Amino acid sequence: MQRAPVLALVDGEHHPAAVRDALAQLDRERGVAGVAFVGGEEKVRREVLDDPMAHYGFALEFDPEQALRRTEARAVVDLADEPVLPPAAKLRLAALALHLGLAYEMPGTVLEPPSYETVEFDGPRLAVIGTGKRTGKTAVAGHWATLLRERGSRPVIVSMGRGGPAEPQLADENTTLADLRAIAGDGRHAASDYLEDAVLAGVPTVGCRRVGGGLVGEPFASNVAEGARLAASLEPGSIIPRGLGLLHPASGGGYDRLRGRPRGGRVGSRPLTISCAANSPWSWTARPTFPAAPSTARSCRSRSRRRPPARGWPSSPRARPRWTASSRSSPPRRWPAARRSRAIWSVPRRSAATSTLVELKAAAIDTVAVHAEREGARVIFLRNRPVALDGDLDSELLELHDRA
Repeated sequence: MQRAPVLALVDGEHHPAAVRDALAQLDRERGVAGVAFVGGEEKVRREVLDDPMAHYGFALEFDPEQALRRTEARAVVDLADEPVLPPAAKLRLAALALHLGLAYEMPGTVLEPPSYETVEFDGPRLAVIGTGKRTGKTAVAGHWATLLRERGSRPVIVSMGRGGPAEPQLADENTTLADLRAIAGDGRHAASDYLEDAVLAGVPTVGCRRVGGGLVGEPFASNVAEGARLAASLEPGSIIPRGLGLLHPASGGGYDRLRGRPRGGRVGSRPLTISCAANSPWSWTARPTFPAAPSTARSCRSRSRRRPPARGWPSSPRARPRWTASSRSSPPRRWPAARRSRAIWSVPRRSAATSTLVELKAAAIDTVAVHAEREGARVIFLRNRPVALDGDLDSELLELHDRA
């Protein structure tokens, strides 16, 4: 627990005398910078709230979220309880506190804000974070980078993943299937997210790794800071750090100065919230994170689009090839996930098709692509492109880049 002054949260389900004694103890031990009242009046008369100094020994703020934003304290101590502040409400306030760089403490639990490092780079930083896995971060980051590349900018993606390299690796924009097969032949993960970004977005990408994941978006170990420095050394027009699952790409040994102020993990001043929840078989499902500031929200869905084969990729001599789609990133659930050989379930035999469409994930290279080429089938990677259902997503992304 930090010894600096704290902001205390109290409710009206506790008798004022009990709360006053708890606040007095907290003030002796830590110092109380402010007290926020979160609701409930079962044991509190109206005159108590009209004159809190006489009954609590401290003035009360009646908007806890604004109290968190204004406080000079370094931590929030939660003295409230159900039914006024149930677990979901506690976690909501904890999310805001951590977002503002404040620790959040309640009996039995202490949540500390993620740690950050500084990477010197004066250009725009455009972090892509999500509310979990399979929420479209790769598609959004790759599409954003593609838009910037087509506009003449020089973006670099910094990608963190569970299968990333031990030392940050740079994959250039000319990465081909032959390069990926060589990586697989060397015993490395040839379908890591950073390789997917490089191949499908056509921009330089730095691959990083992480291990573990905490509730506040911080891993146990990460080499993202080193990867960000590698990206900055390329002198790009912008850097697009991309997270993994619930993890923020700038936390856990990640880099600072993505934020526009001294405290908090927010990226820029007006983040763009993309809600991926369209009624479509291609839909993502995602829930927005705690809104730290007014943001522009857009709904979108993912459409799998073929990308023409890059130079050096195998091509079919036939004018009208037959296609077999293999867009799964893992085998169907009825098969054990560990049995990677099952991933060839949809790879065509020579007599069945001449081309295989595959999402660049998991066993796409070391199993699906190798088998398809052995059977004489062309391998084409699927590109998941976000398409807005309301508004112009491309314009929003470019505008956000220009404001950064």
